[in-house]
Amino acid sequence: MHETTILLIEVGALLLLLGLLGRLSRRFGVSPIPLYLLAGLAFGHGGLLPLNASEEFFAVGAEIGVILLLVMLGLEYSANELVGNLRSAAPAGLIDAVLNALPGFGFALLLGWGWVAAVVLAGVTWVSSSGVIAKVLGDLGRVGNRETPVILSVLVIEDLAMALYLPLVTALLAGVGLMKGGIALAIAVFTVVVVLAVAIRYGHLISAALSAKDPEALLLGVLGLTLLIAGVAAKLQVSAAVGAFLVGIALSGPVAHHATELLSPLRDLFAAVFFVFFGLVTNPLDMPPVLLPALLLAVVTMATKVATGYLAARRVGIAEPGRWRTGLALTPRGEFSIVIAGLAVSALYPVDPKLAALATAYVLITVVTGPLLARLPDTQWFKQWLRTRAAAAARTPAPLPAPTGD
Repeated sequence: MHETTILLIEVGALLLLLGLLGRLSRRFGVSPIPLYLLAGLAFGHGGLLPLNASEEFFAVGAEIGVILLLVMLGLEYSANELVGNLRSAAPAGLIDAVLNALPGFGFALLLGWGWVAAVVLAGVTWVSSSGVIAKVLGDLGRVGNRETPVILSVLVIEDLAMALYLPLVTALLAGVGLMKGGIALAIAVFTVVVVLAVAIRYGHLISAALSAKDPEALLLGVLGLTLLIAGVAAKLQVSAAVGAFLVGIALSGPVAHHATELLSPLRDLFAAVFFVFFGLVTNPLDMPPVLLPALLLAVVTMATKVATGYLAARRVGIAEPGRWRTGLALTPRGEFSIVIAGLAVSALYPVDPKLAALATAYVLITVVTGPLLARLPDTQWFKQWLRTRAAAAARTPAPLPAPTGD
């Protein structure tokens, strides 16, 4: 059978299956992300029925899915809101880095993998998945919630930090000297600053160039601009996701409103492809030997991520339920963690081969558990637990004033 014919059959069958799984998940009121991942595992390397002809299609589709998820997030906020949130969330970003990178760093050292592998695993455990979290927030209808800007601020700081981290870790894995590593880092910093400055200062000109009155021209213009900037950012060793997000915040007014409506169906399609592809490239047979260490690392770092979100939300005065929603929503790891593990495996001087399997199992655990944990604050028993905590705190007598000594 012709390869194109096989491609059409595989892609069509898998998309049809995703549609049925999505309908099934919504019927039971749960996120479809875990089902998409399991479908990818079933039809990927080592799965029940490997789909070889369509792997390249899903690889490109997955990349577009992450880009669309991030540009849609960017469309929700203006440039001024972004700068304000970044300033206010900088301490939270520092806490996030310390609490979530150190467990991965220490875990690799305990396993005897060396300090380069420790730097790699620190990045894997540090960064939450912007793609998964964006999808979860949309599924749960929390995009307009008060805690959502806090979540986005932490994610943006992580993504911007990755723009600096990825060139550094690439240089470490390549065994290059300080000079070459410093050049790569300087290019990354310069690119982020230029793109951010253009988005903030000239965003209104970009919006004016895209007419909101012609839906077809607007769709092509916004999609083309987003892919172009994301590709240029990736070429310059900066995250394509960061580039897409900055395009989103550069657009405003009617253009942003209509672009959101036009891009939403495309985002849903390619986001599903992204999660399927993640499962396709993961061999289920590699999971068992590293499952226990990955589970232990996942439990520790999900707890530290919940603490990060809770503290970040408390800093800006969000009430108790919102603090828990923030922390629990931040727990999934995803695309960046896989990218970092991939760099380690394909490096000129690769680190311990067990790291890739551990990272994959770790991400799979957190990406399946994360969307389920994000729903926890909506359950009746969790709300009752919060009410009990609040009642107990109200019954606790206030401390007596200190004696004056007269």
